[in-house]
Amino acid sequence: MSNLVRTSIRGAEPRQVLTMLLAGGAGERLFPLTRDEAKPMVPFGGIYRLIDIPLSNCINSGLRKVYILTQHKALTLNRHIRKTWNILSPELGEFVEILSPTKRLRDTWYLGTADAVYQNLQSIEDEQSPYVLILSADHVYKMDYRLMLEWHVENDADVTLATTQVAPSDAGRFGIVTLDRDFSILGFEEKPQHDQPDRSHFNSDVCSASMGIYLFSTDVLLEVLRADAHDPDSAHDFGHNLLPKLMGRRRVIAYDFVDENRKEIRYWRDVGTLDAYYAANMDLVAVTPDFNLYDDAWPMRMSAPIAPPAKFVFGDEGRRTGNATDSLVSNGCIVSGGIVRNSVLSPGVRVHSYCDIQSSILLPNVHIGRRSRIRRAIIAQDVHIPEHSEIGYNLAEDRRAGHLVTESGIVVVAGDPAGETIPEEMPSMVPQALRAAG
Repeated sequence: MSNLVRTSIRGAEPRQVLTMLLAGGAGERLFPLTRDEAKPMVPFGGIYRLIDIPLSNCINSGLRKVYILTQHKALTLNRHIRKTWNILSPELGEFVEILSPTKRLRDTWYLGTADAVYQNLQSIEDEQSPYVLILSADHVYKMDYRLMLEWHVENDADVTLATTQVAPSDAGRFGIVTLDRDFSILGFEEKPQHDQPDRSHFNSDVCSASMGIYLFSTDVLLEVLRADAHDPDSAHDFGHNLLPKLMGRRRVIAYDFVDENRKEIRYWRDVGTLDAYYAANMDLVAVTPDFNLYDDAWPMRMSAPIAPPAKFVFGDEGRRTGNATDSLVSNGCIVSGGIVRNSVLSPGVRVHSYCDIQSSILLPNVHIGRRSRIRRAIIAQDVHIPEHSEIGYNLAEDRRAGHLVTESGIVVVAGDPAGETIPEEMPSMVPQALRAAG
């Protein structure tokens, strides 16, 4: 039976789950891509937005009651949800709905991930769902949440954490759990900064890392959120505060991630940094991509812009033909007598004559001027690169030009906030924060 038509799992049904999707982070580590809009709205893979990934997982899993908790720069996110995700039936109690901060329970904005959910307790209680699933909006993966629900019910759990296997050298980037042999969680350490993270009982070569996906029995969630809200020493964060306090007091178990991507390795990426974001996009352009967007059994939904097909022009004798290899090229793109290799072109991109684009991400409506060379770069939305530009070939020069250069050497080019054309005198026009970060 197809996963997409399965509606019941051994007594637990997807309609019993209320999903709370955390989409309010400021996204400082993705700056300047988050300068003008929320992190969940950062483009991914050309035609998608980051929030489309977990929402697609929800719909594919039969979860049709989804609250999206927003906060920072949410205008375009609100519009995207209204336009793209109005596919459910309110008459059947189905919804994908924005919950903006209302300061109902305290006179502050959201203080942390747990506080964001706490401030929406009334919405949780009104739905009367026996289970609440907590998700993040900046992770890339494919997961059938119904299997996690089955595991939660079969193991009589109060809380279930989805976990995946990571190398010990990467443990400092994740919440690391200590497991008993029955998958009970004995301990939880958020981003350990030492060289002895807990290894898995089942494979001593790896650690079990939290994926930031939590399934609670609702009564337990309400109890622990209220207790955390009245703790003056808490930062009100699931990973740092709430989950560690539950160890030994409640039945907390791990669910070992089952990947619907159906590859040799399990694919899950936290794209909260520029380097991680770049790497996840590059995972899409291989002949056999690590993250498969072409699987009809697990579709990724989005709202494609109204735009004509991509076009490749100028094949005149003696002139370079516009072409792209090992690349994603979106609707509305024109590659005009230039070469694009191993890159992602978002809608509305223009690559003009004699350009050479390699291993780069061009966000919507980017224009690359004639005879420019771009390598290992992210060009922010609406930026126009002047003719004869070179980016990614001399990182010292890129920094002097005001571009941000990441730890792994990816050059990020953002436009002037007042207008998105990159002027000839670049350094004087770039925000001070960009120059300092570079």
